[in-house]
Amino acid sequence: MIKTILFDVDGVMLSEERYFDASALTVWELLHNPLYLGLPGDDFTPAPVEAKIRSVRETVFAKDEVLNFIKSRGINSNWDMVFLAFSYQLIRLCEHLKSSLGEEPASLLAGQINRTELNRLAQWAKEHAADFHIDYAAFTADFANGTAQKSGLLLDLNRIAKERCGVDTDMFSRSSELWQLCQETFQEWYLGDERVAASIGRSSFQKGKKGFLSDEIPIVDPAELREILLTLKTKGYTLGIGTGRPTIETHVPLSELNLLDVFDPERVVTASHVLEAEEEFPDQAPLAKPHPYCYVKGLLGLSAPNREVLNYSLPIANGEEVLIVGDSLADLLAARAIGCKFAATLTGLSGQAARSKFEEEKAEFILDDVRGILSILE
Repeated sequence: MIKTILFDVDGVMLSEERYFDASALTVWELLHNPLYLGLPGDDFTPAPVEAKIRSVRETVFAKDEVLNFIKSRGINSNWDMVFLAFSYQLIRLCEHLKSSLGEEPASLLAGQINRTELNRLAQWAKEHAADFHIDYAAFTADFANGTAQKSGLLLDLNRIAKERCGVDTDMFSRSSELWQLCQETFQEWYLGDERVAASIGRSSFQKGKKGFLSDEIPIVDPAELREILLTLKTKGYTLGIGTGRPTIETHVPLSELNLLDVFDPERVVTASHVLEAEEEFPDQAPLAKPHPYCYVKGLLGLSAPNREVLNYSLPIANGEEVLIVGDSLADLLAARAIGCKFAATLTGLSGQAARSKFEEEKAEFILDDVRGILSILE
């Protein structure tokens, strides 16, 4: 009998669309903003109108083909998506520059890449890569040549660097300086100038971003969802959250929608807690979904030491008492690792088209949206 229900946020309660918009804008900025690579072909602005946002999203993710591929390989973090998409074009740029500069551009890939190295690449590109073509759609074909899944997809960039540039490297990983730069730039876009310092400890490197946090899109009517969640609480279920959003991006919109207080505050686990655990135990990283860390932490509570969470015996003995509600393969894989039940909502990126995948993976429950939760509980 189910006693604890742990919910994902994006694709379950809130639309993922603004996160994907911010991801695309981050890749676009890193490629075209003169503060980064400054490649020609598009005029960068930190305050694009909605039509421009739609155009950037469609271009960068190749009409969502790239997004669908990344998610199909078990990646659920927008930070990872940005790192993958930008790093791939960075590798292609270094490959292009080899014809003019020899091995020097490719050799940058053997070490850490930060703002200094990006500035060097930007200058080389300005002088020698006027004819470089950013090919967003090529991403899927190159990665499809490999079999990497989940966090291994980030490491697969090292294979592509070897194939395209002939360089042996292990730089491409979640612990790299470039990943950190991608993550912080994404936070600038999503949080905006007013809120970003609370997340990354500094103001926006590129000023002028208003952020998306006050422009969230609920999947179902918040008042209706609140009533459903309160009904679950009345029936005795413990409610928690396991999300890839940082804490501020979880608390602010859910508070504004009058939903946050329904959840047990000890069981609202975010990407901020994941990063803290990775810093405490770097040898265990990455701990983002599909790693089960955030859901195990939600099960045990925020006061549980990370060592206890990471060493907790899986699959759990009482798996039938826990239900995870999510929209992605990463959520399902986390549930499988824990040994608990899983309810898939068809309100993520793929919509109803995801039904066949969840059926193939034998999800215990498949819901059109989160409102169906009451129908599957005793």
